[in-house]
Amino acid sequence: MGHSDGDHGSDLSADDSPWSEGSWSDDDDEGSLSFEDSGEGSDAESDEPDAPAVEESDSSEDEVAPRNTVGDVPLEWYKNEEHIGYDITGSKIKKRDREGRIEAYLRNADDAKNWRKIYDEYNDEEVQITKEEAKIISRLLKGKTPHTNVDPYPDYVDWFEYDGKGHPLSSAPEPKRRFVPSKWEQKKVVKLVRAIRKGWIKFDKRKEEPNFYLLWGDETDTADNKRQGLSYIPAPKPNLPGHEESYNPSVEYIPTQEEIDSYQLMYEEDRPKFIPRKFDCLRSVPAYEKALREGFDRCLDLYLCPRTRKKRINIDPESLKPKLPSKKDLRPYPRTCYLEFKGHNGPVKSLSVEATGQWIASGSSDGTIRVWEVETGRCIKVWNVGGVVHRIAWNPSPDRHILAAVVDHDLLLLNAEVGDEDAQTKTKGLLQIEELAQEEDNGDKKSAVKWVKHEKFDGIMLIHHKLSKKHSHHPFRKLPGLPIAAVFHPSQKMFFVATKKFVQVYDLQKAQLVKKLESGVREISSISIHPGGDNVIVGSKDGKLCWFDTDLSTRPYKTLKNHSKDITNVTFHRKYPLFASSSEDCTAYVFHGMVYSDLNQNPLIVPLEILRGHSSSDGRGVLDCKFHPRQPWLFTAGADSVVRLYCD
Repeated sequence: MGHSDGDHGSDLSADDSPWSEGSWSDDDDEGSLSFEDSGEGSDAESDEPDAPAVEESDSSEDEVAPRNTVGDVPLEWYKNEEHIGYDITGSKIKKRDREGRIEAYLRNADDAKNWRKIYDEYNDEEVQITKEEAKIISRLLKGKTPHTNVDPYPDYVDWFEYDGKGHPLSSAPEPKRRFVPSKWEQKKVVKLVRAIRKGWIKFDKRKEEPNFYLLWGDETDTADNKRQGLSYIPAPKPNLPGHEESYNPSVEYIPTQEEIDSYQLMYEEDRPKFIPRKFDCLRSVPAYEKALREGFDRCLDLYLCPRTRKKRINIDPESLKPKLPSKKDLRPYPRTCYLEFKGHNGPVKSLSVEATGQWIASGSSDGTIRVWEVETGRCIKVWNVGGVVHRIAWNPSPDRHILAAVVDHDLLLLNAEVGDEDAQTKTKGLLQIEELAQEEDNGDKKSAVKWVKHEKFDGIMLIHHKLSKKHSHHPFRKLPGLPIAAVFHPSQKMFFVATKKFVQVYDLQKAQLVKKLESGVREISSISIHPGGDNVIVGSKDGKLCWFDTDLSTRPYKTLKNHSKDITNVTFHRKYPLFASSSEDCTAYVFHGMVYSDLNQNPLIVPLEILRGHSSSDGRGVLDCKFHPRQPWLFTAGADSVVRLYCD
């Protein structure tokens, strides 16, 4: 079966013979270069048949290193760059200019060796293969081994010795039992058939599928109905310990003593379950005092807490977001601070804008009332009332410039002394008080209102207010709580009174309660009516703002949680679809609130801007906010004794 070394070359077939140098025909025209498999060995092999074959080295030092040293980085990363990589010295390998297809075609037509050129994308260069490489490619295309000195059919070498190796397979004939049915298997089948006929072996009856189905159900409902017994729902795993549970946590995880004391003021469900502590070593860590309690609670979660399987609906989270218009389409609205009014020495508690928008009035806890000119920011009038000014308001009539201020327990009506002479004359005539004649003391009538002239200011002071049932109607005798704020309806004879939990709407003409709005907040702090009269916004001391649609329901249509502290005031703009809220967290939020005439369309509420700039003083921030009556401007009064004007 084997061959001798001398006859080995003559016994090989033509396809397995090595390439000979004479098989290459290299004419003057390089384009006519061809290579064939002659079936004979090379001249070197024919002259020296016993010459040892040249062994190929596996060393990586023999390989030519690539010029580009970027490694496995994708070449797409250098698509828009001027270089394709870096050489071994770290210099950039510039991309060569790509020529057009017409120029490349003309150049290749004149180049006889073009068919042996290959473009290397990795190194951005053209490589010309050699004749030896062409031979290897030719053999691979024919399905042969790359090298000619490889014998694809070597002689089999049997490395083991055993008896009868000349006849490895048995020559015995096939037994008869392989073609005849088994007698014992036949007896077993007869026995099973007899047991089935006599009823000894019973089979489960096939369950008939019902012909009815759920009309409004789906496949999942049908599968749940077919399931017998309760499905296994694994218990939720407890949370793994984090860095704060470490016996030697970082400094940022260890709370200070002030933070630990603040935990006592929090609700029990909001307190942290574990307070990190630092120990020198693991041996000094004491036993966890809540281990038994937490283990018991975990057992309750595992055995007593019911677990239900909920169906998961694959919904894109982006589709759940409401499609709100762009802020650019909702302009104008106040965005930046344009002017600051400085002059008070204490927190500015109240603001009011004159009906024409030329002047604003501010009342402070330093006992002063100031009138400012809006365009210039100049203070034109100051009153020292000697008490804390809680509220201040302008007369809504532009012809009579009167200021109403609540100072301690008194209500002052002041002549602002602004405007032309005609307006000032009307204002003085309105505030003129004549001596009232003494009424007959018959015991049936009492003075409902007592007006006296103030000794120091040009105005009058309401020092006592008592309404009896004989003189006028008193609709607020039975309020559900302490009244917080009260406003009039802009167009109808209705009155809104806000208590801690509710807003009551009274009809002054019919002298009866019309509606009661339930806010659902901890405590109401302010209220404002939309110029249309059908929508109300309410601010609360837990940072929530409630929007009521009085025609829709007595409960809030929208509840916005934007502020982190108490809301001090809310206000609507008279002309633009804007409303704002101020809070003690030193911010004021501006919203777009469009109310449509179509009753089937809900109001559009869009948050627009967060106005910052006021600093905190004694834990208080922005105390009041008012819109300009004609421009999209917002005035804010802060506890830092500054009044700010925000414009578009």
